[in-house]
Amino acid sequence: MSEEFIPDTSETPTPPASSNAPSEASPRREPIKILVIGSPQGVNNTIHTLYKRDFAEVTEWSPLQPTSNPGEVMSVLRRQIRIH
Repeated sequence: MSEEFIPDTSETPTPPASSNAPSEASPRREPIKILVIGSPQGVNNTIHTLYKRDFAEVTEWSPLQPTSNPGEVMSVLRRQIRIH
């Protein structure tokens, strides 16, 4: 699952060396946002569970933000995915 995600970094990737063989078009990238909403404990537990499964580093998630519902928070993870 995690191979399809490309971290959104400010570094420009090095393009692959060109060859004379015809190549397929480069995959496009699309920004996505993954949102976790719940109690502070529930959101933190989910973020740490996803970290243990090598999905995302804990520090990649936004700080917890309150929602309009009392006792509820949210956190967002932004990623770039390849579109084939």
